[in-house]
Amino acid sequence: MRARGLARKPVGRRGAIIAGIVSVATLALAGCGSSSFPNKPRAAAPIEVTASLGPRSVKVSPVEFGAGIVNFTVANLSSNPASFQLSGPTSADSGQIEPSAVTTITKNLKTGSYQATAGGGTGLRPTTFKVGPERRSSQNKLLLP
Repeated sequence: MRARGLARKPVGRRGAIIAGIVSVATLALAGCGSSSFPNKPRAAAPIEVTASLGPRSVKVSPVEFGAGIVNFTVANLSSNPASFQLSGPTSADSGQIEPSAVTTITKNLKTGSYQATAGGGTGLRPTTFKVGPERRSSQNKLLLP
């Protein structure tokens, strides 16, 4: 008795070449991506801003910069525990900072005028600073997150 099924003919050289061309064409088409892939630009790279509490006033440097993510490094130079507080379009509070200690606050600041004060009844004079329009994107900048 003979089994019925698909009979296969041995593939000759011509069949092998056609199969190779079809395989290469399939791989080439699969490797092509869509040209309409949406690519949102990155946010601006965070900037570093320093702030100090005391001995007579609160200081922030620089006093003008663009909107976006800001890392505040705050040093308490007074002799009493104090907190660093921001008020404006975006608010922030560092919590208590011991004398001679340093802390960091990260906030996404919006455009506007801000006031930096020292909480905790220290009596330090507040300071103001301005946040301008959004900083440029860090897209295509090497060695940036």
